[in-house]
Amino acid sequence: MTYLIDAWLDRPDPCLRILHRETGEVCAVLDAEALDELREQGELDLHELGSSEPGILKELVRNLFLFCYARALR
Repeated sequence: MTYLIDAWLDRPDPCLRILHRETGEVCAVLDAEALDELREQGELDLHELGSSEPGILKELVRNLFLFCYARALR
């Protein structure tokens, strides 16, 4: 499966979505609060979002999914 990161970070209520590349289905959504938490934990480097390295992006998507699942279990 391949995913697309759709990040809107420079607006008043930033958000990030992970989309299934082929279907466009939204797989995960992170709101401003979640993004702040990730940055505070050092788990989100905004420079990685602009990377074209497949390995970096794969690890970023993996970490974002894990964060979403862990947050849902709280």
